[in-house]
Amino acid sequence: MSINTTACVIGAGPAGYVAAIRLAQLGVPVTLVERDARLGGTCLNVGCIPSKAYISAAKLWAELGHAEEAGISVQGRSLDLAKMKAWKDSIVLRLTTGIAGLMKNNKVQVLGGSAQFTGKNSISITSGTGSVTLTAQHFVIATGSRSMDIPPFPVNEQDVLSSTGALDLVAVPKSLGIIGGGVIGLEIGMYLMKFGTKVTVVELMDQILPGTDADCVKVLSRRLKKEGAVVHLKSKALGFTRSATGLELAIETPTGAKSALVEKILVAVGRKPNSAGLGLETAGVKLDARGFIEVDAQRRTSNPAVFAIGDVAGPPLLAHKGSKEGTLVADVIAGKNSTWDVRAMPWAIFTDPEIASVGMTETQAQAAGHTVRIGTFPFAASGRALAARETEGLVKLIADATTDRLLGAHICGPHASELIAEAALAIEAGLSAEDLALTVHTHPTLAETMMEAAEDVHNLAVHIYNPPKPGTAQA
Repeated sequence: MSINTTACVIGAGPAGYVAAIRLAQLGVPVTLVERDARLGGTCLNVGCIPSKAYISAAKLWAELGHAEEAGISVQGRSLDLAKMKAWKDSIVLRLTTGIAGLMKNNKVQVLGGSAQFTGKNSISITSGTGSVTLTAQHFVIATGSRSMDIPPFPVNEQDVLSSTGALDLVAVPKSLGIIGGGVIGLEIGMYLMKFGTKVTVVELMDQILPGTDADCVKVLSRRLKKEGAVVHLKSKALGFTRSATGLELAIETPTGAKSALVEKILVAVGRKPNSAGLGLETAGVKLDARGFIEVDAQRRTSNPAVFAIGDVAGPPLLAHKGSKEGTLVADVIAGKNSTWDVRAMPWAIFTDPEIASVGMTETQAQAAGHTVRIGTFPFAASGRALAARETEGLVKLIADATTDRLLGAHICGPHASELIAEAALAIEAGLSAEDLALTVHTHPTLAETMMEAAEDVHNLAVHIYNPPKPGTAQA
């Protein structure tokens, strides 16, 4: 059997399925190829959505445990992780079924199977029922990424877990060793901590969440310590041995060899692109040294007929970055002269408290030649945060001292993942800190912290006191 179409998208994650829908909306005949049974990729099936479901449930569990201070008495609360897993699975099914419905309504042809290029404009799609040859004028590779393995910790999803296994548990582990203090490890570790898991984190760098604003990391580090987590920085996990009592994790630290006895180990040292096995060399598609597909500003590869989007096209490995690339590529294939011109790419870490950032850090701004002015506002001074009993953290804005243009925003605190959108819009639009400060914000809301931080850039925040800053109106 052979198929000929105008566009073919390989991979149905947040990059691929968005590209396919947008192509169909623009009137381009499109076929979507996905090797797994359900659409949605890692994000919807075993990543973003499942983790946020567990994180939300864990937050509710913790709030019930501390409701007494707000005058609410909760008796007999109990935890059933197997039932919670079933609830999580129902959310995933609803979303993936919804995507399948969108494909049908938009008349996107969906084929199941593994794709491999057999030429510069052709692929073979292999499934349990045989193989299909497909030719197209344009191909969009959106095959995503997968968890990285490290030899001393072979993942079996029983006692040595990847993020996939950690998001499919039916019982709460008494203890968990996390290899890697990055986003995935800390998100999973912190939700399990709320359920009573004792967590040990081993991070090779000198701080958790490498690359994240240091002030935000300080807030999260304090919370981890308060909740009883053991964090080893500048340390290396060497291996483990199994015994009747659990897994003995060997750790090399700056102060010498240490060990931790844990029930399970989570390997969370990063992700690598799903670029192998696609026959890219046959298609004339080049990879970089790390295996990511090389692309230009239109996300076109070294083969003009092939585009690459999402994780497989390189960092940042963010679902929303992939979706944005998906709409861009669809525009290009439809004949529009579009190019990648995103100025502000926000991202969020769903720990407790949340962390979200967009734009430059203070260090990056200075390295780029900016003289910076910083504005901060603590959630402890927010009436809404106090009423919600979520007062840890701060909003931190970075502006150019000469132009007042907003360069970056870093938030650690309640609903940081939502609040960051205002700063992303401001940076994308080239707004100044004064623009944010002059914008009326609803009271009482957490969003007011953005306004106050913007006012603090000029030392004019009303609800905190700071000594005068050089170059401000009060200096």
